[in-house]
Amino acid sequence: MTTAEPRAERRPGRLRRMAVDTRPLKHAPYRRLWTSSIVTAMGSQMTAVAVPYQIYQLTNSSGWVGIASFCGLLPLIVFGLWGGAIADTMDRRTLMMLTNTGVAVASLALWVQAALHVDSVALLIVLLMVQQGMFGMNSPARQATIPRLVPAEELAAANALGGTVMSIGSLVGPMLGGALIPITGLSALYLIDACGLVVVLWAVIRLPALPPLGSAPRRAGFGNIAEGFKVGMANSLLAWSFGVDLIAMVFGMPRALFPQLADTTFAHQHLALGWLYAAIPLGSLVGGLLSGTFSRMRRHGLMTIIAVGCWGVAITAFGLTGDLALAVVFLGLGGAADLMSMVFRQSILQTVVTDELKGRMQGVFTVVVAGGPRLADLVHGVGGAALGTRAAITCGGVLVVIGMIALAVLVPGYRDYVAED
Repeated sequence: MTTAEPRAERRPGRLRRMAVDTRPLKHAPYRRLWTSSIVTAMGSQMTAVAVPYQIYQLTNSSGWVGIASFCGLLPLIVFGLWGGAIADTMDRRTLMMLTNTGVAVASLALWVQAALHVDSVALLIVLLMVQQGMFGMNSPARQATIPRLVPAEELAAANALGGTVMSIGSLVGPMLGGALIPITGLSALYLIDACGLVVVLWAVIRLPALPPLGSAPRRAGFGNIAEGFKVGMANSLLAWSFGVDLIAMVFGMPRALFPQLADTTFAHQHLALGWLYAAIPLGSLVGGLLSGTFSRMRRHGLMTIIAVGCWGVAITAFGLTGDLALAVVFLGLGGAADLMSMVFRQSILQTVVTDELKGRMQGVFTVVVAGGPRLADLVHGVGGAALGTRAAITCGGVLVVIGMIALAVLVPGYRDYVAED
């Protein structure tokens, strides 16, 4: 009995260390912002399913799905960079209120066009571009706010919590979307997204004022945006953290091929579509719930390389299988690796950049994180049409693995980076 009791006492401690670190939730402003993200994540992911599905139904082409997503990249780049500069010059709470309202209006317009059966690919692309522009302005302000709401030592945990809640929405949203399309029709998905943004507005309104700090610029001009780029490119840690994500997403994110895979490779089209979109978030959710196993690690550079390498292996395996269950497992493993990579890359940025530059650098981060998958949509859409879906996916995964091996060997400064305590 005496030897068994200490083991029983130690076991809960181990489990707590493995589970997601919830310390940031002690801070009420962060807790409200984090909680509201659950609803909006589900709605936004329903729209992320609805738009490519509607375009594929109108055109019967994965190439058009990729083209439409790529069209959303231009406003994302322009307004992401500009929004990051604005976030350094004005109250970030006010900027989030304005841009969340803009995203909601775009979602309502998507609902109207679907409900009225306009069936115009051009209109869909225009509305997608508007929505992406508003998102591009919102995201830098939101991410730059987090270091003002939690202590520095809890940033990695806060990023893991944010990734976890986004994974919950990204998991439930596609599954609900795939199930609701044949029942309620496509338009309901857009309406749910718009309604969810009301919850986000409530959370943002209750945040404290977040005015600029230190030597922040007074206006968001081209020179201020260029300064953000200059800082990012001059800091090798930031530059390589952006490069790592671009390699992972451009070569390894095959979501543009999901509608075609669901239609031609896997049985039960709507069910398969939902599972394919939900698999990566499901893996991210599991990774987030177990993020205590890695969120306290200090070797952020090496862990990022390992995580992205595992992502590439998982995507390669996904491309080689024709079984839906195995496809979901491999995508799920990739999602867990992607969550780990995001936590460390975001923590690197939030740690090495001062507050008066955080908005602009988060703008660059937003362009990279959200723009990479859109470039991937174009690459995989065209590649899938030329090589076949599974060949394009497999080749992309192999390129990601090769890229991470090269980075680990050739860039020791990034590989050996250790975060300060």
